[in-house]
Amino acid sequence: MLSKSCLEVLLAALAVVLSVAGTPARAMVCMDKSMTLDEVADAISAQKSCESAMKVFKDCELTASGDVELGAAVEKKCEADFKPGFNAAQTQAYQREMRVCDGKYRNKSGTMYLSFTAFCRAEVAQRYSQRALKAAGQKTR
Repeated sequence: MLSKSCLEVLLAALAVVLSVAGTPARAMVCMDKSMTLDEVADAISAQKSCESAMKVFKDCELTASGDVELGAAVEKKCEADFKPGFNAAQTQAYQREMRVCDGKYRNKSGTMYLSFTAFCRAEVAQRYSQRALKAAGQKTR
């Protein structure tokens, strides 16, 4: 049989595990409503254009590590405007610019630098989208 102190420790550990497991996803206020990070990423993905996706990203930024997921959603939205028509040289140039963003804050500590990297990458994708739409004779949406 367990001693009283062992039982107390076991119950305390179980309470901690259950409290962490039952914690709901953190919400933030974005677009005038309370949303989880996943809901904001979904809202970015649902935008009709790269430009509007970037606007949601800027409006809902966290300036923390959560921006990595939001920035990735912007990248994906913007890449749909240009990546399908890319040749190997264009793909390499794009990847090179993304690596510059990845290296820019590599030696910095703090989650805000993850946010800065995410914004840098999203802005690169946005520029490529703007150029592709301009070359195709379309106005940026």
